[in-house]
Amino acid sequence: MTSVFLGLDPASYMPHVLHSAERVWPETNCYVDLWIEVLSAQKLPPEAMLGFTLTQDFESDQFTFFKVPLEDLETLYGIRVTELAIFDRPERHVAEQIARGRLSLMELDSYYLPDTRGVTYRQEHGKTTVAINRLDLEKRELDYFHNGGFFTLGGEDFEGLFQMDAGTDALPFLPYTEFAKFPAAYPDIRDIRETAWKLLRHHYARRPDENPIRAFADVFPAQVERVAERDFGFFHKYAFNTLRQVGANFELLASHLAWLNGRAFAEARQQALKIAEVAKSTQFQLARAVTRKKFSPLATALDPAIEAWDVLMADLALTATENREAA
Repeated sequence: MTSVFLGLDPASYMPHVLHSAERVWPETNCYVDLWIEVLSAQKLPPEAMLGFTLTQDFESDQFTFFKVPLEDLETLYGIRVTELAIFDRPERHVAEQIARGRLSLMELDSYYLPDTRGVTYRQEHGKTTVAINRLDLEKRELDYFHNGGFFTLGGEDFEGLFQMDAGTDALPFLPYTEFAKFPAAYPDIRDIRETAWKLLRHHYARRPDENPIRAFADVFPAQVERVAERDFGFFHKYAFNTLRQVGANFELLASHLAWLNGRAFAEARQQALKIAEVAKSTQFQLARAVTRKKFSPLATALDPAIEAWDVLMADLALTATENREAA
C-alpha cells in the first residue's frame, strides 16, 4: 500500500465547506484544518468534532491554540491517534505506517511546503503539522493534508522536508509525530450526532470560569504598543495567536451548533459568529494601530465580542440541555 486513502488526487481535490473562501476565517490553525479535511475525505462530518471550541481560554499572551482532543476523535469516529516514536529516518517510519493503512501526522518545516507559497514557502522557517497520505521514497514525492487542502510535493522540497542533506555533524531529525489508526467501519451518522451532543455538554462544563475575551481586552492595547516596537513580521505572529485563534475558534463553534440543531441554537450561533466577525474587524484595526502608532481606538474594539461571549454562554446553559429532543 502506497496510500492510506486511495483515489485522492491533489489536482482535483475539493476542500470541505468549512474552508470556503466565503467564511470569515477560511483557515483556522494547521491541526484543526488538517482534521477537517481528513474526516471529509472519509465522508465523515467534521462539524461533529467542534464542541471542544467552548473550552478556549485566554492564556495571558495568547488564546488557546485549539486542537481537537484525541479522545473526542475516538469517541466520535472510532479513530485512535497516538504518538509515533521516531528512532530511524522519519520517512521510513511514515512509509511503514502507510503500508499498514495508518496516517502519520508530522510537525515539519513550512519552508518546504509549496502550498504556503507567498507566506512561508522558501521565505521563513516555521513549525506546522501535515498528514502524509502517499509517500514514494524512490521518486522522492508525497501527497499531504495541510491547512485547508490536499497537496503534493517532491524533489528538493522532499529532501529539505526530511533534512536528507544534513551534514554528519547535524543533530538528529526527530519531528514530533502522531499516527492515526482507522476502524474497520465508522459509526452511523445518528450515533455520531448523539455522541456530539454528549460532548457538547461535556465541553460546556469545561468552559473558562471568566470571560476570556474580556481578559484579553484588558491587556490588548498595552500588548499592541509592544508589538508596534517590533518588526512588522512580528505583527502577523501576534495576530495569528490572538485574534485569528479566537475568531476562527468561534466561527467553528457556530458551524458546530448549526450542524447539531440550527433552530435550537439560532441565538447561540449568531453570538458565536459575532465573536468571529469582531475579531476579524479588530485585526484590521490592529494593523492600522501598529502602522500609525495610535492605540486608543483598541480600548473598546472588543466590547461587542465580550458581550457576545456572555450571551452565548448564557444561551447554551439553556439550549444545550433542554433542546436535545428537538435535534
